[in-house]
Amino acid sequence: MKRGLIIGKFMPLHAGHVALVRFARQHCDELIVSLSYTPTDPINEQLRFRWMKEIFKVDPNIIPEISLDDFDDEQLLMDDRIKIWASFLKKRFPPIDLIFSSERYGEALARELHADHKLFDLSRIQFPVSASRIRANPFAHWHFIPQEVRPYFVKKICFYGAESTGKSSMAKRMAEIYRTEFVPEVARELISTNTFTVEDIVRIGHAQTQRVMDKLKTANKILICDTDLITTQIYSRHYLNTVPEVLLRLEKEISYDLYFLFGIDVPWVADGLRDLATQREEMAKVFEEELSIRGIHSISVKGTWSEREAIVRKEIDLLLQRG
Repeated sequence: MKRGLIIGKFMPLHAGHVALVRFARQHCDELIVSLSYTPTDPINEQLRFRWMKEIFKVDPNIIPEISLDDFDDEQLLMDDRIKIWASFLKKRFPPIDLIFSSERYGEALARELHADHKLFDLSRIQFPVSASRIRANPFAHWHFIPQEVRPYFVKKICFYGAESTGKSSMAKRMAEIYRTEFVPEVARELISTNTFTVEDIVRIGHAQTQRVMDKLKTANKILICDTDLITTQIYSRHYLNTVPEVLLRLEKEISYDLYFLFGIDVPWVADGLRDLATQREEMAKVFEEELSIRGIHSISVKGTWSEREAIVRKEIDLLLQRG
């Protein structure tokens, strides 16, 4: 039986890595894919490891492993570093027959392990990308990022503010323009009146959070969210005079990259559920104060529908350009 080995940080795992693994698997019976990490890595190692296990789960002979890299001293000469790596790998894994890499050091490492070396796409012709370039600007290299990895880089945008300010219509509109997903106000799917219980509001909080998590999996670079857990807390306090602790915990599970604060300078429209027409200014102030308390910067959205759309599109375009 031939056993192969690939080592790397996979930060993040991208199409070039996936192709390397598939190439390697054609040349060995068992392939160990070893993810090395340090505590200061910019992407959490357990998240990277989950990506790896998810992407390669269809082949039981591809074996993901994870190892703390506490010996990679960049001040050492490459030859010395390779000797240290090889010593570690001999202790960490069973005998290796083949080393696969897209790096020049692969040949020297294979020699230290008394293994053969197979090089793949050294010049990055097939896959002109690197993990560092993806981290610098993921949107510029989106097509090289596997579907399982993309949610990490999706920018989450929250449309926020008092009722009847056009958030829902704008969320749908922006999702269409940017060919992505949007998350509606899930409460409207779960309740039909403003007479609800603490149990109802907790159920809404969980459902809203889960919907964001689900939509992240299929979003295209950005995810438009019609509301957030701050909003759920505001309405819980208003209607129930309490905010369940779980809503505070759920709020921390999702952070938004951009907040749009929708103003009340548009006509109030009844829809069978809205009932705060006489309290618009008071509620608008509450929404604004909650952002201020948390130190969250927001973009003010006011004016006509076309003016509001122009404000939103300008900021989203800037976010996409920055990557």
